[in-house]
Amino acid sequence: MEAFPMYSCCRTNILERYYNAEVRLAVPEGKRISRIKWLAVYDIGSQNAFGDVYVPDDFEAPAERAIGPLTGTPAVSSKPVRLLDATTILIPELRYDGSGEEVYFWVGVGPQPSSKGEKIPDEYGYLEPLRRYAGEDVRLALGGGRRVWDVSWLALWDRGAPGGGRALASVLLPDAPNVPPAPRQPAAYTARLPHCRQLHRDLQVSWEIFGNQITLEVAARMDEDEYAAFGISGSDSGSRMLGADIAVLQYDAAQQRGLAADYNVTAAAPCVQVLGAWRGVCADAVLGGLDSNQVFSARREDGLTIISYRRTLAAAEPMDRDWALDRPVYVVWALGRLDAAKEPAFHRLYPRHDVSLRLSQDPPDNDCVPFTVGSRSAPPPWEVAELFDPALRVFTFRLGPAGGARGLAGRPLRHSPPLAWYVNGQLAPDLQLRRGLQYVFKVYGGNDPHSATEYHPLIVTAEPLGGLERLSEPAQRQARVLAGVHYTRRGRLAPTAAGPLCVARHAAGADRRRDDDYATFRAFNRSLTWQCAAEAPAELLVAPNSTWPDRVYYQSFTHAGMGGRIYVVDKHRRNIGRTGAAIAAAPAARLLALLALLALLR
Repeated sequence: MEAFPMYSCCRTNILERYYNAEVRLAVPEGKRISRIKWLAVYDIGSQNAFGDVYVPDDFEAPAERAIGPLTGTPAVSSKPVRLLDATTILIPELRYDGSGEEVYFWVGVGPQPSSKGEKIPDEYGYLEPLRRYAGEDVRLALGGGRRVWDVSWLALWDRGAPGGGRALASVLLPDAPNVPPAPRQPAAYTARLPHCRQLHRDLQVSWEIFGNQITLEVAARMDEDEYAAFGISGSDSGSRMLGADIAVLQYDAAQQRGLAADYNVTAAAPCVQVLGAWRGVCADAVLGGLDSNQVFSARREDGLTIISYRRTLAAAEPMDRDWALDRPVYVVWALGRLDAAKEPAFHRLYPRHDVSLRLSQDPPDNDCVPFTVGSRSAPPPWEVAELFDPALRVFTFRLGPAGGARGLAGRPLRHSPPLAWYVNGQLAPDLQLRRGLQYVFKVYGGNDPHSATEYHPLIVTAEPLGGLERLSEPAQRQARVLAGVHYTRRGRLAPTAAGPLCVARHAAGADRRRDDDYATFRAFNRSLTWQCAAEAPAELLVAPNSTWPDRVYYQSFTHAGMGGRIYVVDKHRRNIGRTGAAIAAAPAARLLALLALLALLR
């Protein structure tokens, strides 16, 4: 007889009290379930079994199952589909030519695919029509509490085809497949308001109309340092962020309260001053307006942030928009990270197709399903390049996409700007400058001060964030700027090195939401196209001296978090950025080793 360790731990625990709990046991090393005859809750002291289960001789452990390829029209093909566990389906080498009108991943019951099925999120969690696939491995999660034995088939269903839709390709699922259990469980949250729309696997909104007011509840699976945005589109003919009237929702864990601030979107950029006027994603209060949203309740549970708020259907001021009842209302939504000032940074999730709601539909429209509980894994970030050549005296600064979760958002400071600095072709690399030498920074940051999105004078500062244009005058005076600014007659900081615009953009038709798919920055960089003005760059002379700190930063004067680190050294050396943390941790490690040695000698 042998005791099993609990929860894959390294030792055997004496059992505590359990009530309706799900317990996962790890078989001891070298053992297999098929070689175990029975399992019991056993009291060693009294030699009594409180409960037991016997393992039959013909027991077959759950395992992945291959069920055959997708078959149907020539528009779709794949390798044999695999059931990885009770909720996860893998479609290897999926090919779809994009010829359908409105195609979704579709599941249901019955002998063959039909319009009575339901769409499930794609591999990124979106519920919008499918893109082209060119031999990609696609991992789908059923979600909503469904299991693979609850559905009879999986299809690529064209809902826009004549006659109510048709299946472009499908595969039948076996009855009661013996697969591993679901790694995650559905959350207990259920929308309380009658109307509900599932906007994404990780986001849903519900609402109710009462008199001249609308009550909304937004539930999102997001981290504590993130926000959810939802509101009325800036256009009456489609979902457009520019001109949108949105609520930016976040949960303040320190104060245990939720926020649903009223924002207006005048540019696809953080809120910045453009020639004295605020432009970008700005709170109505900053623009001189009113906050029209009243928060009712807020909580955070099981990784979900749930905030309900109310506002009037009619716009309370010119910068707001109406919630119309007599026609479909186009809406916008996004999920992203909050910056250091608790303002919304560039979003990581957002729709590319139009989303419309009928607010007063009778009976109420509700397509929401339970969320899935579990942590959200982030892909490993790309390696940070180092420019440390002692002979290097000239650095060229251009602009480009920030690279999503593998780029700047995956680094320790977790910045999430729409654009980032590309230095000598590398994404925000670490630089090494030697004291006593002079360097030339050639800057292509855009020289149009009327632009909220593409005007980025370069600065070198002791502050890690940048974005000085967003700061108040007292905060600007406290910032230590080492290069790239001068003081005006009014005592305000003004940039000196902007230069013409040279920016890398995604290729036509590319989806920047898929930046994380690139395993290396080299592959990502090859997918971009450069657009550069035929003008000479601005030149910023940088001469570090003994008064400079050992670490400074290059950033944008207007937007925060676009740049990287500069190590100011007396002698160049490789891997200074990677060894800095280890060097700082070395004294603590030596202290722990000394304490352990003293404990052994006692």
